Formats: sequence, structure tokens, C-alpha cells
Amino acid sequence: MKISTKTRYGVRAMFELAKNYGSYPVSVKTIAQRQEIPLSYLEQILNHLHKAKLVRSVRGPGGGFLLAKRPEHIRIIDITHALEESIKPVFCVDEMAEEDQCKRMDGCVARLLWKKLDEKIKEVLEGTTLKDLCEWAKKFSSTVEHEFIFHI
Repeated sequence: MKISTKTRYGVRAMFELAKNYGSYPVSVKTIAQRQEIPLSYLEQILNHLHKAKLVRSVRGPGGGFLLAKRPEHIRIIDITHALEESIKPVFCVDEMAEEDQCKRMDGCVARLLWKKLDEKIKEVLEGTTLKDLCEWAKKFSSTVEHEFIFHI
């Protein structure tokens, strides 16, 4: 299973906004540069996140985007649902799956494995917030050793 580029970029953009929470709006250009996301693609992603009421926009000079809720109230699964149709590891664990897609669906032991995997993925995405990402980033940045190189 692969998480789509749209969702990966969406989480990174939301992380950028979470780092700035309680401060000024962040421009699309700034988010794109800091997170290395193509500008036109980021605009589409932010549009989806705006429709899902996860971000709000501020127009005019100094405008940009802000989180619509506190970082601890935005779960990664909220971002995923705003940007993906489905995050299921295989089609047969989706509630919308039709039995005629696979004749083995009802008695398939592998399907039990995929359901268990789906539950764990959902558990992690539901249990992780933007605040968690910000806290992880602080720990990560304090543990990264910097190597200084001097040129003469």
C-alpha cells in the first residue's frame, strides 16, 4: 500500500501551518518552498483542505493560510479523508466493495490479514495529530547532530 503524493504533500503542508499556529498566515509560496511541493499542486491540495474546513485563507497583503482548528484537534486521518477517496490496503476491506469483485471475499483468510492491517493503519492515523508531528519535529531537530565544515 502506498499513501498518495497528494496526501503526503497535504500532511507536510498542514505540518508547516501547525508550526506557525497562533501566528501569521503562511503564503502558499512559502509553504511550497519550505516543504518542496510544486506550487500549482499545493494550491489544489489547499483547496481540498479548505473545503474540508481544515484550513482557512486570509486574502490581501500578508495573506495566506492558517489552520482552521488547533493542531491537537486535527488528526492525520482528517487530512487523509480530505484528500483521498480510500486509504484501504486492498479493495476487499472497503465497506463499499462488492462481492462480485472477488469470488473469494467471504471465505478468504488473507482478507482477515488485510482487515487487521487496515485497522492498525486507521488506529495510527486517528491517533496522530498535527501537534504530535510538531512535538516529534522538536525532538528530531534536537537530536540531529550538526557537522560543521570550515572552508579557508
